[in-house]
Amino acid sequence: MKILLTGAAGFIGSHTAERLQKGGYEVIGLDNFSDYYSLSLKRLNEKALSAKNIDILDLDLRKKEDIHTLSTDFDFIIHFAAQPGISSSCTFEDYFTNNILGTKNLIDFSLKNKNLKHFVNIGTSSIYGLEATFPENVAPKPASNYGVTKLAAEQLVLAEARNHKLSASSLRLYSVYGPRERPEKLYTKLIACGFKNETFPLFSGSEKHLRSFTYVGDIVDGIVKAIERHKKINGEIINLGTEVEHTTQDGIDTVEKLLDKKIELNVIEKRPGDQWRTKANIDKAKKLLDYNPQSTLEEGLQQQINWYKANFL
Repeated sequence: MKILLTGAAGFIGSHTAERLQKGGYEVIGLDNFSDYYSLSLKRLNEKALSAKNIDILDLDLRKKEDIHTLSTDFDFIIHFAAQPGISSSCTFEDYFTNNILGTKNLIDFSLKNKNLKHFVNIGTSSIYGLEATFPENVAPKPASNYGVTKLAAEQLVLAEARNHKLSASSLRLYSVYGPRERPEKLYTKLIACGFKNETFPLFSGSEKHLRSFTYVGDIVDGIVKAIERHKKINGEIINLGTEVEHTTQDGIDTVEKLLDKKIELNVIEKRPGDQWRTKANIDKAKKLLDYNPQSTLEEGLQQQINWYKANFL
């Protein structure tokens, strides 16, 4: 079975590519190697995948002429590629072209793959809005350009499923962390500050935010199950994450415990559009995918610390 995986040099995409290749799938990766964050991390991920005979093509989904140079013999497509996060440095055009236009171009390409079995869109809990504690049938209320454009991308994919042109589903992921997490994200930045004895910038009030912090391995489990059970999930939206909630302060305390040191905090102005609570409702994932995330926050953070030490110290 041949899988096209976009955003393959990214955090979750690279882990998914490795797992699928290990499971006997042939994985072809795409990434545009944008400079949204340090390219050195993406190149590090690329090197890890190359060592396992997984190729990543440097290709931008916003350029329709590029993607249509690919072969049309894929059995599955998994779409991670996106402009991520909530950042004041990103314009609406960045979110629109990457998340909406890029997805539309990928859909058009998918329709040329006559033997395509399923298209898995990777969505986000940010689609729900400032509080993400709901089942999949609740009306979304995104509160950021990221959430708005990821919702639009999701609906573009699912519209093709409703029109019986494509077998497709969308997985909404919750607060993923672990090895290879982006450098501006909570735990990679927190761990880096701990090792470098630097001050950690904490958004005002965010220490009280509740999150379904989900270890990347548990997320990949759900994605692989979606491929394996694709016939059961056509047209479905499915939440993936842990049901266990932790505050941001819990996360800070856990990192300090594992590093055996206190990290100085610098409280800065709160970030507009930031979710105050996420708690994954995974009843549907349990039913359709037999999904059962198991990693504890401490276990996952220890793995992330080990990765950081091995690559950056």
